[in-house]
Amino acid sequence: MANPIIKSLTFITLILTHSLAVAQQHEAGTLPPPRKLTQEQTKVASANYQKYCALCHGADRQGHVNDHAPSLRSKSLFESGVPHAILRPMSYGRVDTAMGGYLDEVGGPMTLDETWDLTYWLFEQAGVERLRLSTNPVHGDITKGEQVYQKNCSSCHGVKGEGVNAPALGNQSALAHNTDEFIRHAIQNGRQNTPMLAFKDKLSGDDINNITAFLRSKASGWKAEKTILRALPTPENYVINKNGDDPNFTLQDNMYVSSKDLYAALQANKRMVLLDTRVTSVWQTAHIEGSIPFPYYADLDETVAGIPKDVQIIAYCSCPRAAADHTIDKLRARGYTRTAVLWEGVFGWMNLGYPVTRGDIEGVSD
Repeated sequence: MANPIIKSLTFITLILTHSLAVAQQHEAGTLPPPRKLTQEQTKVASANYQKYCALCHGADRQGHVNDHAPSLRSKSLFESGVPHAILRPMSYGRVDTAMGGYLDEVGGPMTLDETWDLTYWLFEQAGVERLRLSTNPVHGDITKGEQVYQKNCSSCHGVKGEGVNAPALGNQSALAHNTDEFIRHAIQNGRQNTPMLAFKDKLSGDDINNITAFLRSKASGWKAEKTILRALPTPENYVINKNGDDPNFTLQDNMYVSSKDLYAALQANKRMVLLDTRVTSVWQTAHIEGSIPFPYYADLDETVAGIPKDVQIIAYCSCPRAAADHTIDKLRARGYTRTAVLWEGVFGWMNLGYPVTRGDIEGVSD
């Protein structure tokens, strides 16, 4: 029989060891890992990633495959951004970027549980510890921060934070969701295995604080807007201008039509089908009049029903062509030969001054 004194000492030692580990974790500023997924949740989350995210973020989460979509395996992102800095853009998208909302409440394809599971799956794949970052504001000189930003950041992120070959830092939905410390951590530590360098050895702590304060200042005046979801088009409405003539486009590389030519065809009431290949939530926000939501990830057997093969089909997306190319390639493999992709994408279409229509917005007057 074991000596009761030894058993007591062993128990006390275990308690002290655990307490020391907890104290060290707290001192190091780390958080315990979030809930662990079941085998079935892992399987579904992995499949959802490949179905919805891989096209832009990469099959191996490497990022920058299309539309400057960021890496989803960066250590600095996942040690500082789980869950909400990942969950919120996945669920609700980034306004005025190619990142649409994938939560069913805003017209996306995933349930709330699925978005949570995908968030935690991404964290598990990253294999990092979570940092205990402060939620307090980072104070700095906004004027100096703008000067440092323009010198060090604008060539990639844009003079107005619009994003050039890197994510848009002036995006108001991102600024509304991310804490100051999250932003500061990204500047200081960079994003591993991406062009985003760590600036902790290049800029002073004050300069990093100033940039953070400058970026935060661009969220002022932001007001949440709620899109009232439209009813989705039904097959009898897929073909626009049913009695019109067929357009006669000259396609670049046997694939692409320009915004100018598409707009002229629409103005001439040509007979066409327009496919918006983005996630349905962004079709709700803004789309070319007459287009139907036709997400690149959807089951083609279901979405293709009701679309005739003898009509000109034009697909578009916002990145500006990846999802549309992907969709048209699948349609051509099915024997749809009268197909094309909008070269500039919907953002290029809008930037050229061509019109879009959108769902009704609460709290906004025309």
